[in-house]
Amino acid sequence: MNILVGSDHAGYELKKAMIPVLEKMGCFVTDMGNNSSEELVYFPDICQKVCRGLLDGKGERAVMFCGTGVGASIACNKIPGIRAAMIHDYHCAHQAVEHDHVNVMCIGGKIVGPWLAADLLKAFINAKGDIDERAEHVLALLDEMDSRISLQ
Repeated sequence: MNILVGSDHAGYELKKAMIPVLEKMGCFVTDMGNNSSEELVYFPDICQKVCRGLLDGKGERAVMFCGTGVGASIACNKIPGIRAAMIHDYHCAHQAVEHDHVNVMCIGGKIVGPWLAADLLKAFINAKGDIDERAEHVLALLDEMDSRISLQ
């Protein structure tokens, strides 16, 4: 699976630690930036790069690392076609994909340690989205919301 990753300065160290974990899982990883924990980087800028890459087909899913995961989730969800969720537990990591077809997982580098982040990545990457009547209806409703937002 092709995975895009990105971080602000607060999520950089966890992102750097998780790239080899993703590669060991067989993922092809494209790092969309930031390249330092020292320089102040605003998460909305990196979120836009990651999400644009995802929408352009450069990856199948993405992981955004920031301080808490909250800001990245908010920023990513501003972009039509993106379904981002802040994930800090194993159940939500797979459930978000299975039930809600989340395509961007946001993890807080100041909240989640490397051992848990590795488990979250495994659950997120290995999850498959449900394809049933309920899921199709929910996805259609979300797509309709994206369309209305895009037209304004």
